[in-house]
Amino acid sequence: MSEFLLITGLSGAGSSTAANALEDLGWFVIDNLPTSLIGKVAELAQAPGSTTDRIALVVRRPELDELREAVGNLRQSAERVQLLFLEAGDEVLVRRFEATRRRHPRSAGVGVAETIERERLTLGPLRAEADVVVDTSDLNVHELRDRVVALFDAGHPSGGMQTTVLSFGYKHGLPLDVDLVLDCRFLPNPNWVEELRPRTGHDPEVREYVLGFPQTGVFLERLDHLLDLLLPAYVEEGKAYLTVALGCTGGRHRSVVISEELAAALRRRGFEPRVHHRDVDR
Repeated sequence: MSEFLLITGLSGAGSSTAANALEDLGWFVIDNLPTSLIGKVAELAQAPGSTTDRIALVVRRPELDELREAVGNLRQSAERVQLLFLEAGDEVLVRRFEATRRRHPRSAGVGVAETIERERLTLGPLRAEADVVVDTSDLNVHELRDRVVALFDAGHPSGGMQTTVLSFGYKHGLPLDVDLVLDCRFLPNPNWVEELRPRTGHDPEVREYVLGFPQTGVFLERLDHLLDLLLPAYVEEGKAYLTVALGCTGGRHRSVVISEELAAALRRRGFEPRVHHRDVDR
């Protein structure tokens, strides 16, 4: 049985970079595939004697109903079908088109900004149905490649739900492509302790400081109970990816400590979380 990954999203959000990363991982990649040909490609890939077992299809300018139907048909015949939706902020996309001096593929006599807004509105329902949404606004090509590798590397166990734990700083902006956000700013802040300020949540002194308060223990205990409720439900529902983000003011102290504690709790439950500290070096 074959595994299919359909890549779509907003024009300029990085589908070419994602496709190149998947090709490097050994996926058979077809870029700019018309939606009408998805079924034919699937038929050939699943024919007797086919040795192609991981196929990534980049669908640009998708027709909503047609792509929905194609994904539904694929899910009936393939072992695994995933939909990756790439997006970015309007200003970022405008700058990218200006930098490349390329015409927006959906342009119809209006400005780039208005075209992007229309496309975002059109593809909103498709985004809501995606298995994975990646916001590339703050990612360069190397960071986007790393993100794709982290999500779709065949070396990562694929039999269950893949989990990611992300720490961040609120002053650097909320992460947009996550499932759950937990606020750690109620915990005492090591930033106000002079000897701890230059350190991070990776340092034992900061870890001991954050974990030493009673409210931290209560929070982790409640979080443990929340995992007991949510994780089995997500797995039963068939969720393929779960990203939990924990934020503090700067993303260097409290959120880093609590993220590592959350990752440990996930490992105790049999998951193998990827941990990313977005703002720890800022």
